[in-house]
Amino acid sequence: MEGAGCVIVPMTEHDLLEVVEIEETTGLSQWGWEAYRAELEKQEAVMLVARRNARDALTGRGLGGYIAARINADELHVNNIGVWPESRRRGVGGALLGAALEAAARRGAFEAVLEVRAGNLPAQRMYERFGFRVVGHRKNYYREPAEDAKIMTRRLAPAA
Repeated sequence: MEGAGCVIVPMTEHDLLEVVEIEETTGLSQWGWEAYRAELEKQEAVMLVARRNARDALTGRGLGGYIAARINADELHVNNIGVWPESRRRGVGGALLGAALEAAARRGAFEAVLEVRAGNLPAQRMYERFGFRVVGHRKNYYREPAEDAKIMTRRLAPAA
């Protein structure tokens, strides 16, 4: 799958330094290198990166973004989507989300669920474009800064 000059491929351990840098730069909940590495080893993990067709000449960056998700029973839980600021609004996040939803459906998941910061309207709009709807709220779910979360879900089409 492709998006915004990137190809969506499985994350590898070689991607983790840049994944953690994206996480730290974008203010996502901090997992850190070791947590991502451990997640890569899990059968239920859906870990993808948007690999640029060519390394950025100025920054040396090879990724546009990443997604970390996990399948539990028949549900995909999207944990993190991180996209470099200069890659936003170019389809990278959507390409990552779409690829993860397709992978989950192929692996038998029937539903996807995620939490999103209540104030993160651009992310909420992207999720809505993919058919997610708000089904609940979590008070003070996020820290640094403290913020409520919206719980969003959508059904997944069975894989053909």
